[in-house]
Amino acid sequence: MSPSVKTIVVDAILFDMDGTLIDSTPGLEKAWATFCSDYDLGDPVAVVHETHGRRLYDTLKEYCQISDEIKLQAEMDRFEEEVINGGPLVLPGVSALLAQLSSESALGWTIVTSDQCCVLATRNYAPRALQRCSISLPRARIVTSNDVSHGKPHPAPYLAGAEKCNVDPTKCLVVEDAISGMRSGKAAGAIVLGVCTSTPRQTILDSDAAPDYIATDLSKVSARWINGKVEVTIEEA
Repeated sequence: MSPSVKTIVVDAILFDMDGTLIDSTPGLEKAWATFCSDYDLGDPVAVVHETHGRRLYDTLKEYCQISDEIKLQAEMDRFEEEVINGGPLVLPGVSALLAQLSSESALGWTIVTSDQCCVLATRNYAPRALQRCSISLPRARIVTSNDVSHGKPHPAPYLAGAEKCNVDPTKCLVVEDAISGMRSGKAAGAIVLGVCTSTPRQTILDSDAAPDYIATDLSKVSARWINGKVEVTIEEA
């Protein structure tokens, strides 16, 4: 069956970060290897699996038995540095798509990392991870977990992203790899594109996320500016 190609026009694109634009898995594995050694936690592969989807604050407090808030913050910073040194990787098609969106005047895209259940979604980590992957920060700036009181699947993160771009959220395209993020985008009233970079297509279809479009990854997506709006072409999976 030949792929279906769809073209839509939106005022802005709101990208999730980890799993959509970059992959932090290699760095997470390196960081947990270090911390498992330092705190005698056992098999780092098991810890990575057990802590998937949990906040770094909660996992370090529990696994490393850190009760002092100052030490906990310092260890969070050290963990994030280990992840950066471990090398987040840019995902397929991302560099080309963001180059197409690059503009000296338009606020037509931003990055929304504010999943408060995510291991790495803070204002300290996100810019450094993007820089490591040679991804420039958008002119609209980014949304992190520090900027909203509710994480995904609550609509707050993508409502904040739309606000940064000065557009109506219903006229935005949200690009997400995670079910909770797709739910967040739909709850915000946005059009949602699910990418299969971390979640299989069938899992997305079997969920209640109900994205409007599904693509293998961002190599199947292109964009161009037309009269101040973004024309997006999607080759659906």
